[in-house]
Amino acid sequence: MVNLNQLRAFYYVAKHDSYTVAAQKLFITQPAVTAQIKLFENFYGIKLFNRKGRALFLSHIGKLLFEKAEKIFALENEIEEMLAQMKEMNQGLLAIGCTKAYAKHIMPSIISAFHRTYPNIRIILEEGSSMAMINSLRDFENEIIVVAQMDIKDSRIQFIPFSQEEIVLIMAVDHPLSKKKEVTFNDIKNEPIILKGTGSGTRKKIVDLYRNNDMVPIVFMESNNTEFIINLVEKGEGISFLVKPSIEQKVYEKKIVMHRLKDNRLFLDVSLGFSKNNPLSPAASAFYEVIKRTFTEEFSQNKIGSIMAKILAGKFVKD
Repeated sequence: MVNLNQLRAFYYVAKHDSYTVAAQKLFITQPAVTAQIKLFENFYGIKLFNRKGRALFLSHIGKLLFEKAEKIFALENEIEEMLAQMKEMNQGLLAIGCTKAYAKHIMPSIISAFHRTYPNIRIILEEGSSMAMINSLRDFENEIIVVAQMDIKDSRIQFIPFSQEEIVLIMAVDHPLSKKKEVTFNDIKNEPIILKGTGSGTRKKIVDLYRNNDMVPIVFMESNNTEFIINLVEKGEGISFLVKPSIEQKVYEKKIVMHRLKDNRLFLDVSLGFSKNNPLSPAASAFYEVIKRTFTEEFSQNKIGSIMAKILAGKFVKD
């Protein structure tokens, strides 16, 4: 393996035609430069320089080596510049995982706020269920995730709740229960239900709701596509449970009806997730700070509100 310190000494001497200048550039003594080059020549059995009087000339092998060394150290300079730019947040890449519902309702506003401060950071956003995004964090595919918090016992992952979304019951406008003032669990326990897909935080909440009432839901269909579920409900294919802000527009347009179950209010914590064992990159740390600063007044579990409701109402605080 090539000794880069010896190669660097050769490169600077060849570049400046001087052992003295090379020593100054490398912040070492001239004898140290000479020793490095001698070691390099002896190891490979080559001669890199020829002298004519006080003038220094590259040998044929020295010329070939200098061309290669010049490319190596030019690339090194590019790497140093890139790393410096990343440290200063003038460039970089941030991989984020997010549930599909939050990708539609939360992430555009969060990313917009982030890019106002850090316009040169490129974001790759992957969508999937909460469980799929948690697995993507475990597999180092994403550095940070925005998901519904799951009951995950994994000491490697840190979850920080920053929003709390209400889960509500939705049904078609002509559903027999739509005109009822109050709807109880007994009213809907035998209704066909359209569930969010496996790995969804909403799904787990609903499955737990039925289990706590010693019931199993009559599942008509499963999907992680929120709009698809709403369309099926609108057509009268079944009831469903979704986070409230994602269905409010359809309720306002009187396409579907929303109810809260009496004595069974359901809430879902939206959390920022990241690895405990790997320090966050500057870009990920900045993203974390933007969420704290821009979208919550008090970044604590005691003051959590609905970020989606704030965003949809246009009330979020801008930088």
